[in-house]
Amino acid sequence: MAGATHKIKKIVGKSSYNVEDYGIALAEVHGAGLSLKEFEKTIVPANRVDDKLAAELIKKGEFLPSYMWTVNGWLCSQLGLHVTSQTQTCVPHTYKTDLKSSTLGMVIPKGYATGMSAIVTTKTQEGIEIVSECIGKVYGPDECDMNEWTVVGEPTTTCTMMKPDTVGMTCATIVNRLPDVIKAPAGFYTTEKMDRSHYHIAF
Repeated sequence: MAGATHKIKKIVGKSSYNVEDYGIALAEVHGAGLSLKEFEKTIVPANRVDDKLAAELIKKGEFLPSYMWTVNGWLCSQLGLHVTSQTQTCVPHTYKTDLKSSTLGMVIPKGYATGMSAIVTTKTQEGIEIVSECIGKVYGPDECDMNEWTVVGEPTTTCTMMKPDTVGMTCATIVNRLPDVIKAPAGFYTTEKMDRSHYHIAF
């Protein structure tokens, strides 16, 4: 999409997944089942940090980045952008009725957090802003996985995947990456330095 754009002003991404598919630890770290007061007290402060505090927490291994925190950095590296600042905020999601969660083993009351959006905003020296959002929550019967990215500029282009098999695609990506990992140089080598992920007929 970026390669088909003459001038990029902004990149906006959104990915939604059902925390019921990933176990209780992930559901809890997304604040599922908490009252909004509890969410504000336990989830929000850990993510309301400025650049300086984030750097300190990262150095100590105590920072809690959302999935999009590394995605934004990955995109900037791929596109040759130079990051000047990056922030993360978390916003609770609720549902219009009580919602049963088999993972949490409870009924989430109406108005309680079913999960959250983690929104990461990255500013760059080149003036291109990246705003990405991952939505992890217990789904209601009318909700489904979704992945949507928009490159805002000349021209503006949007790519949307409705109801992707997120679990299956995640597992397949890991398997298809194995040859790249084997061929990678020794040491800490991040995936944006590798070729794009490919389908392999045979290893």
